[in-house]
Amino acid sequence: MPEDTLDWRSMRIAIDVREACRPRPAGKGVWVRRCTEALLRSREHTFLLFTDCAVPVSWRQEHVQVRVLPRGWRWHLAARRALLRDVPDVYLSPTSFLVPALVGAAVPCVPVIHDLIAFLPGAHDRKAVLLERLLLSRVLRHARRVLCISAATKDDLLTRFPRVPADAAAVVYAGPTLDDPAPNAPDRRTILSIGTLCPRKNQLRLIRAYALLPAELRERCRLVLVGGRGWRDEEIVRLAAATDGVEWKGYLSGKECDVLLSSCALFAFPSLYEGFGIPVLDALRRGIPVLTSGRGSLPEVAGDAALYVDPTDVRAIADGLIVLLTDAAQRQLLQERALRQSLRYSWAKTADSVLRTLSQE
Repeated sequence: MPEDTLDWRSMRIAIDVREACRPRPAGKGVWVRRCTEALLRSREHTFLLFTDCAVPVSWRQEHVQVRVLPRGWRWHLAARRALLRDVPDVYLSPTSFLVPALVGAAVPCVPVIHDLIAFLPGAHDRKAVLLERLLLSRVLRHARRVLCISAATKDDLLTRFPRVPADAAAVVYAGPTLDDPAPNAPDRRTILSIGTLCPRKNQLRLIRAYALLPAELRERCRLVLVGGRGWRDEEIVRLAAATDGVEWKGYLSGKECDVLLSSCALFAFPSLYEGFGIPVLDALRRGIPVLTSGRGSLPEVAGDAALYVDPTDVRAIADGLIVLLTDAAQRQLLQERALRQSLRYSWAKTADSVLRTLSQE
């Protein structure tokens, strides 16, 4: 819709912010936190934040109401009652389809689709797969609009659910974890990979690729994995511990990740599928050479600022690592492109896109 036809009326927007307030937010939690922070800067609207724990102090503003509801399954029932009792102009549901499914058409709901991982074979944990497959079709039938965090995710959605009108699904993207991080000062030895341990993030093949590097490179360089335990990750943990030069640090805070990003030599992210890929954007924002795959949204996020490899081919991943570790000209080229590519994305742009979509009748 052309911008001059948008209705920028004041809205009362309810948002599920639970994942943003977790002590260890994963990718979806980061998206909710940073997007909410950007949305709250829009003071012409009022916001009703539904949570199950404390929200950041900075969110408690005059135009913001916070409702702390019981944890667990009771949260969803309490949120449903609250929405039906005091119907907002729109309910933004960025991480769960359960409440939109419970309220149906009684409340204008806009779900956020981060990815279609639940519909890929063996790509997610069973509980998430079951819930998303059961609920998403119903949610889409009643949704006022749908937000997708990449064009690739929108394409996947429309392919899986062809009855969804293309103009009902808006692409809103994401931004980096830090808007203005310290520039990268490479230590010439650290290959860094950040992501929850699971088959989709492909750490197992990355470790095997590292083991194929020439001896002199393995002696000089280390592979550092950062990420909490996920699902079907036992072999990843075992192989990381058994492979010389590989270190798994577990879950790290944003500040701890920032320290590693500020000094790593390259960033490796050969994921099998991503709805967006914030870690890649974080690396690009610092000018770090990136190795990634051409799957899902990753070419959209990284553009011409990354080296792409076949994520199912261990030898191809190893060859890509060798290029980025030994070819100074290639590293320089990617570093020059990285910041330009990363500036295409910001949370301010995401918030503007979200509000633009929510304002449409």
